[in-house]
Amino acid sequence: MSGLNNLKPDRVVKAFLRAGWTFERQTGSHVILSKGDNPLILTIPAHKGKPVKQGLLRSLLSIAGLTEAEFLNLYK
Repeated sequence: MSGLNNLKPDRVVKAFLRAGWTFERQTGSHVILSKGDNPLILTIPAHKGKPVKQGLLRSLLSIAGLTEAEFLNLYK
């Protein structure tokens, strides 16, 4: 079983911030993060009471260049 189940959006955002991503803006319930030299952005849905879905989180990790283990260390 994966460790990416039922992760809270606010803690997911904080983990990416610890990984060096910066907060750009929040549009509605979606948080937009960017990284200096990376032309890609991360869009994280921060809906209250709903976890970030596992497939989306795997895609975000791929864009960010993080492994699942690295991300889970930052999530704690």
